[in-house]
Order: sequence, then structure tokens, then C-alpha cells
Amino acid sequence: MSIGGVARMAGVSPKAAWPCLVTISEALPGRVRLLAAALVAFVLAWPATAPRAASGPWASGETMRARLLAATDAAGSDREIRAGLQVSMADGWDTYWRSPGDAGAAPTVDWSGSANVASVDWRWPAPTRFTLFGLETFGYLDEVVFPLTVRPERPGEPVALRGRLDILVCSTVCVPKSLELSLDLPAGTAAGDPEAANLIARHDAQVPDDGSRSGLAVDGVAAVPGNPAALEVRLSSRQPLSAPDVIVESDRWTFGRPEVSFALDRGTATARLPVTSGPDAVGMPGSGVTVTVLDGPRAAEIRGTVAAGAARTAWGGLLPFLGLALLGGLVLNLMPCVLPVLSLKLMAALRQQGQARRQVRLGFLATAAGVVASMLALGGALAGLKAAGLAVGWGMQFQQPIFLVGMAAALAVFAASLAGLLEIPLPSRLTTAMGRAGGDGLVGSFAAGAFTTVLATPCSAPFVGTAVAFALARGPAEILAIFGALGAGLAAPHLLGATFPGLVRLLPRPGRWMIALRRVLAVALAGTAAWLLTVLAAQTSWETAGAVTAALAALAGALVLRPRIGAPASAAVVALALAGAGTAPVVLTAAPPRAEVTAWAPFDEAALRRLVAEGKVVFVDVTADWCANCKVNDALVLKRPEVAAALAEPGVVAMRADWTRPDARISDYLARNDRFGIPFNAVYGPGVPRGIVLSEVLTREAVLDALRRARGADLVSSR
Repeated sequence: MSIGGVARMAGVSPKAAWPCLVTISEALPGRVRLLAAALVAFVLAWPATAPRAASGPWASGETMRARLLAATDAAGSDREIRAGLQVSMADGWDTYWRSPGDAGAAPTVDWSGSANVASVDWRWPAPTRFTLFGLETFGYLDEVVFPLTVRPERPGEPVALRGRLDILVCSTVCVPKSLELSLDLPAGTAAGDPEAANLIARHDAQVPDDGSRSGLAVDGVAAVPGNPAALEVRLSSRQPLSAPDVIVESDRWTFGRPEVSFALDRGTATARLPVTSGPDAVGMPGSGVTVTVLDGPRAAEIRGTVAAGAARTAWGGLLPFLGLALLGGLVLNLMPCVLPVLSLKLMAALRQQGQARRQVRLGFLATAAGVVASMLALGGALAGLKAAGLAVGWGMQFQQPIFLVGMAAALAVFAASLAGLLEIPLPSRLTTAMGRAGGDGLVGSFAAGAFTTVLATPCSAPFVGTAVAFALARGPAEILAIFGALGAGLAAPHLLGATFPGLVRLLPRPGRWMIALRRVLAVALAGTAAWLLTVLAAQTSWETAGAVTAALAALAGALVLRPRIGAPASAAVVALALAGAGTAPVVLTAAPPRAEVTAWAPFDEAALRRLVAEGKVVFVDVTADWCANCKVNDALVLKRPEVAAALAEPGVVAMRADWTRPDARISDYLARNDRFGIPFNAVYGPGVPRGIVLSEVLTREAVLDALRRARGADLVSSR
């Protein structure tokens, strides 16, 4: 039989088999030659079976690619399948860990398109810390494999794993990517894929353990109050520590790079991490944290509870802030939201003319006492709310509709009284007691001082924000001390009058002109009441504000007509009017948030960090309808053509956080910036990733300079 015949008998093309067979025929003689040729033809005719792949196809982007892979080439009959998500990036590019740090976003996968998959567990290899331009981030450089555990719904049947990967990869810029991933594992006996299994195992070994394998342990976590506050983590290791790093994850706080101090044998160490954002560290004890300890190839992850540590600052550190609070209270007298109350101050001063120096001094002291006492009461209330675990802030009472209704009612009554429309007689016993105490105007002076404090709280004057932030980040004693100093500063004009009562004589003599002045001041107070009603309308609806206005008009009318309709009828109308005004914000439906007519983007702190990571400049304006200073900043600075043009430039995003209503996101953002009052403005960008906090009183030059600094120069990554 010829060689070609042998090949045809085997079912192989003679042309395809010819080179091999010719070689054999030339090397072997006789029958051996024929037997060898038949054997070769048989091998060539053996049905070829393609190897089953244990990895899915690569899904590629411009700077990275990703795929799914499994340790076996089939589903098998096991209830768990070892798999992995391999992400390979171009040189110099990285992606993020589950907690990205100061910027970035963790990769996520949507597995909803999978078939015969009950769940997919994701494990995170130990990350690398990247420090760049003041930002602390955690992630992976060049390549990473995330170990996965896939649990089939029906073991033994084919598995179709489908995932939509959303991932952010960064170099000098950050690029978000969305890739479709797939991996098909057929039914049948599972054979191992050595290459894929080894790749998954190597990265699975980098996943932090509980300390049993790595020998790393966390012996304690303690909060250390101070300025700045810190978190102390005590470490121990079965073998000497080399260059440990500590990452602490918390729902409410973030922490900076640790400073590590070692014991002599380097078997133990203490890592001190500064608190970079979050509420007051006083509230940290008792909260849960996740501590990841890295030391070379070793990594451990331990969950623990924060204990209380010793404070690092003494009361001597309070003195500078007491000075700031005193100065802030003094400046607060000049703020727009305090100006309407000057009518009460001016009328009180005019009434002092012609009285004895003792009476004048007592009147001023009573007003100052009202200011300080109400400020201390406010501080005590905030300390109590904070101790109860609630969010606190300067002027936060103006977020409550019932408070606005009460203040508008009080202002309406004061305005009607100043206009001469009504007199509010006091009971005879109270009048007698007031007279014995030193004059029938002392209680009124005290009330005027308290009213001054209440109306001053929507404003955050220079120095006030710093002092209040320091106070609300401390304990009750510090809060009361700071608020007492604020009250003393706000009461300084009255204390000056009490010290030099003869200054009253410099004012014009009382006369008919005072009637006209009283009416002008009444209009000022009525205008303040109207402003409060517009704030109420912004919080609820214009229907609510209209109903409250009608109720307050009925209240004022009943008081004015009291001599004609009698005291019982007047009291009944007043009670009904107050009840109607108080229930209107609850009964009437609140209006949806107003659509912004400007180009302001809604506040989103996560988007803020992402935009900065992408190289954009972000200007944040925290404002509220009840914040008069915010309105002044907006009208005199932010709406100026050159500032508005700068905020509208390409690469600049203007974000506005409206705090008219309570909003935990905004409260937390302010707290992370050590601020508890508004206005608050900050600028972020590549040049200042941690942000520039501007003064409470904005200027055109300050805003434009901050925007220029935030842009920075062309930045080159060193990662």
C-alpha cells in the first residue's frame, strides 16, 4: 500500500499528511516504514478537541483592560467556584481600594446579568498608600486581581458569569470606565487551570487576614481629643515590625497618614492618625472602626471599638478662642441680621434720658444681662443636643418652621407696640415687683437683650465661625465658656453704656420727632417679620406663609381692638390666631424645593471629590434663606459680573448647598470642615485638593484669587 493510500485509509488528506509521511519513509526501511506511516496517519486523524478556557475575554479601555478568570475550566459539582477579576492598567495608572481615601471611587460590579449564580463574594488585596499633593488615597498600581467566590444556584449545571464593571483609573487625570465582563463555565468535571489558579492564589494571599497568619494584632484603639484630634492605634507583632502602615475606616470620620513610634524591640508600636474630617472626636468613643495594618507582605484586618483617650490640650489652649469669641460677638453687632434689632436698642437708650445715672446704668446692665444669659442658654441647649447625639450648628433654630412663626409673631407685636397701635399692660403685682427691683423697665431691657441674641444667630460674623467651631468640637464646659464670651462681645455696647451712663445725654432730647422715629422703627421690625415669613415660605410653601400672615394679622388686630371688643374676646382671638399660625406649617403641604435659576449645581460631596480628581475646580457655597450674611455675599460678590464669569468658565463647577431646611449631608460637611454656621464658602481644585476656606465676609479679590490658586499649575503624578 502506498503512503497516500495509508493516509486516505486513515481519513487524512494525503496533501496534509505527506510531509510527515515522506520523512518517515525516508528514515525507516521495509515493513517498519509502512507501520510507522500508518501510526502517524492514525495520530493525525485523531479528533482534535479545543481546550476549554478558564478565563473570559478581555474587555478593553484606552488605559486599562479587565477580564474574569476561574481556577477551573468547568463548573463541576462544588458549591463554590474560585474565580477572580483581573484588572491590568497601563504603566503609571492605578485604581482604588474599597475605601479610596481623600479622592477616587472604589470599583463596583453589577452581577445581575449572570445565570445560575446565587452570589459573588469579593475580596480586596491589601492596597498601597498614595500621597499626592496633600491627598491620601489607597489603591493598586499597574495590575490587580480581585479574588471572587462564585456560588452557583444549581451546582453541577453551567455557570454564565456576567458583570458590568464601573471603575476609575487615574494617572495625572482620572478616567471613569464601564466594561462588560463575561465568563462561561460548562457543566462537567472541573479540571484545574494552573496559570489562572496561581494568579488568583497569589492575590488571594495578599488579602488581609485576622492576624492569625500574618502575626499582626491591634491591641487597642483610642480617640484623643484636641486641636487637632487624633486616633491612637496600638499594634503588636510576632516578628519585629518593619515599616507598618495603618488604615482606619469609619462611617463618620476620616484619618490622615499615621505617625508610628516603636518599642525598643519593635514588637509593639503606636500609630497616631490625625482626624482629617468628621464630627467632634469627643463623640468617637464607642463607635466601630475597621483597622487594616500593613507591614511589607503582611496584612491584617481587625474590627474594633474606639475607647476614650486622654485629652492633649489644657484649658490654657482655650484662651485664644475666648478672645476670638469676644471679638466675634463685638463684630456681630454690625452684621445685617442684627441691624433690625438696633431699633430696640435705640429706643431703650432714648428712654434713659432724664433718668438718674443709677437707673441708666441698671437699664444697660439689664440689656447686657439679657444678651449674655440668652447666649449661655443657647450654648447650653446646643451642648445638650450634642450630648444626645444630634447634629448641632449656629443658627440651626431658623431651620424649624415653628420657631420662625414664633419669631414673626413676636416681631409683629413689637412693631405694633412701637407704632403706638397697642400697649401691653402688665399685671399689677408684676409691675410692683419690677418697681421694687429698681425700675419698671428692667424686665423689658432684659427681654430686649435676649431678643437681640435670638435675631443675631442667623449671622456668622468674622471670628464667630472659628470660635463656635472650636466650642462645638469640645465638651459642655468649653461650649458655655465660648458662648459666654460671644455674649459678652455682643453686649459690649450696653456694657459701655453702663460704664459711662453720661453718654445718653449726647443723644437728642425726646420730642415729637420720637413718634415719627417709632413708626420708622416699627416698619423696620415689620420688615424683619416679613423676611422671616419669606424664609418660612422657602421651607414650606407660600400658602403656609400666607396662612401664617393672616393669623398674625388677626392676632395684631385683636390686640389693637382689645379696648373695644373686651379682654375675653381679644384673648380668644389671640389664642386661635396663635394656634392657627403654629399648625399651618404642619397641616399645609410643603412645596417641593425651588428650581435654581442660576447655573449652580446641587451640592454633592462625593461628586466634589470626583470632580477634583478629574482636574476641575469646585466652588462650594453653603447658604440659606434665613442667612442675611449669605444674601449679602451673594448680591455684592457672587453675582458681580467678573465673579460670575469666573464661576462659569470651563473646568469650574459651582456647587450650592441650601441649608434652609435641615440637611444632615450639609451639617456633616460643615462639621468635617470645623464649621457649624454659615455663610461657608470653599474652593477646591488640583492646586488645593483639600480646599481653601474663605472668610464669612466675601470679597471679589478673595474669590478670584482662590479660584486661581485652585487651578494650580500642570500637575505631574509621581505615582
